[in-house]
Amino acid sequence: MDFLGSELLAIAPVLSVTILSLLVLVVESLVTDSEKISYWVSVFGLLICGAISISTLDLTGNVFNHMVNVGGYGSLFATLFTTAALLTVVLSRDYLRKEHVSFGEFYLLILFSTVGMMLMAAAADLIIIFLGLELMSICLYVLAGFMRKRSISNEAALKYFLLGAFATGFLLFGIALLYGAAGTTNISYIVENYGKLAASPLFWVGLGLLMVGFAFKVGGVPFHMWIPDVYQGSPTTVSGFMATGAKAAAFSAFILVFAHQEFESGEKVHTALAFIAAASMIVGNIVAISQSNVKRMLAYSSIAHAGYMLAGLAAGNQLGRTGILFYLVTYTFMNIGAFGVLSVLEREEEKNLTFDDYAGLGTKRPFLAALMSIFMLSLAGIPPFAGFFGKYYVFVAAINAHLTWLVIVGVLTSVISVYYYLRLVMMMYFQESELQFTQPSSVSSLAVLTIAALAVVEIGVFPSSILSLINNLY
Repeated sequence: MDFLGSELLAIAPVLSVTILSLLVLVVESLVTDSEKISYWVSVFGLLICGAISISTLDLTGNVFNHMVNVGGYGSLFATLFTTAALLTVVLSRDYLRKEHVSFGEFYLLILFSTVGMMLMAAAADLIIIFLGLELMSICLYVLAGFMRKRSISNEAALKYFLLGAFATGFLLFGIALLYGAAGTTNISYIVENYGKLAASPLFWVGLGLLMVGFAFKVGGVPFHMWIPDVYQGSPTTVSGFMATGAKAAAFSAFILVFAHQEFESGEKVHTALAFIAAASMIVGNIVAISQSNVKRMLAYSSIAHAGYMLAGLAAGNQLGRTGILFYLVTYTFMNIGAFGVLSVLEREEEKNLTFDDYAGLGTKRPFLAALMSIFMLSLAGIPPFAGFFGKYYVFVAAINAHLTWLVIVGVLTSVISVYYYLRLVMMMYFQESELQFTQPSSVSSLAVLTIAALAVVEIGVFPSSILSLINNLY
């Protein structure tokens, strides 16, 4: 019992969010009109869970027969996931009321998907990654179709479910083939015996299928087809959560399996990742230019940003891993902030979501326009905002790995991205419209957006505040 107790204590971040999820489930089952209670339980519970995650950063090792890693890397991502979930929950309350879908089950699904994300980041075995991925994905399928009276929301959920299930088949078959080649699904064993396993064609097929499954979840080209329609049809705050938390979870698993010293000699792995990264940067940025809907623009933007992060993964070195983690932290605040502003301004029936709708926002809602400008400039990678340093670190890692051609692609496509990001800023400050933004903004939503904007500025001015924490994990 003492041994089991110590192991349960070691996985306190995952366990705490699981208990919180079950508590909200009980509230939803027993209490009539439970939305308000579920909201406040989720908010305070996530604050506690975030503190628990931070307190376990210094732990090391693994538990449950080498299935789950403890502390460090997993705890950093657990903190990131709980932060993303907390920001999403607070932003969603007013949005759900405005859309007349204010149900406590929403918060429950956010919490359970967060548990899945945390399992993926803490996994020491491919089976745990699969379990976490499925728990996260099933919740997100439901959240995508949460506004079930809208055909576009139903379409988004169905597309996400069908393509997600298809990609999961690739992932699971890849795990099965790796098990056939290695005799185990333990990640450390597979990585340490890479040299011996590389002689087996079965191993390469399994690794390739695993890469396809992960590339689908991060939205890398050519496995990106679902992202624009799903992001546009999903509730706006859910789109932000998928673009940040779900993407970070997929990258956490990607790094666990592919970002190792042993793979640095594996040209096949890094070449494949480099081409996926280049295709994602090119397709994401070029197609984003032609979008008139801001949510679709941000969807293609997320494909491009996946490409930037994949460039760090393709580098296969220490700086690349550090750069991806730094990028994910900054990207969480940038993207939840951008989707958060959209959720505040959006009206019923998906109004106020086009570029033209934001004309004159700088004079009508100057504070929200200023916040949106910060998020757009950071996403474009303009200093001194955090997005600049995110791109800088992954590009330097790629140069150190002699992937100069990939960095050139990244820089050129980043220049392209400036056009559509600044296009929105220009519409807000240099165009006029008769549209009125009469929807009042709640104090909690404005507070969350302000915190996200301050985080983007603070991390950009003092990047060492995050880098020192990340470097301590390796």
